[in-house]
Amino acid sequence: MELARPATDADRAPCLQLLGAALAHAKSMRGGPALVGTATPEDLLGRWADADVPAALFVGEYEGAVVGVLAVAAHDSGDQRRGRIECCYVDEDARGVGVGTALMDAAVAWCEASACVEVDALALPGDRSTKQRLEAAGFTARLLTLSRRLD
Repeated sequence: MELARPATDADRAPCLQLLGAALAHAKSMRGGPALVGTATPEDLLGRWADADVPAALFVGEYEGAVVGVLAVAAHDSGDQRRGRIECCYVDEDARGVGVGTALMDAAVAWCEASACVEVDALALPGDRSTKQRLEAAGFTARLLTLSRRLD
């Protein structure tokens, strides 16, 4: 059975492993190196634990094993608070069984409880599977960012 729950100190090792895989995956995608920069799994865990903004880290389990991780934060924008899913990754061998859906549901519930009016999530250019999963979860594209290198 799949489920999502808040991460605990006991989840540190699997979270670090999953975040390492998430960073490697992002760096292999177009736009990924610019998005993640030099971040390490430890950097990410520290950032969400010591966030200046409200944030939560969730893990996804399947058959008792931690196979997914999701980080979400609430950011004030003018007079509104917006949620932002900053990372969502499920181990390749555990995809297609509902862990990602459970993590997204937990993030949306957390955003609602944090008085967010909307939730944003990122998908890198060409990452159709992430875009399709987000759309299946009710997300719609609202912004496309284009860049030009100046070197």
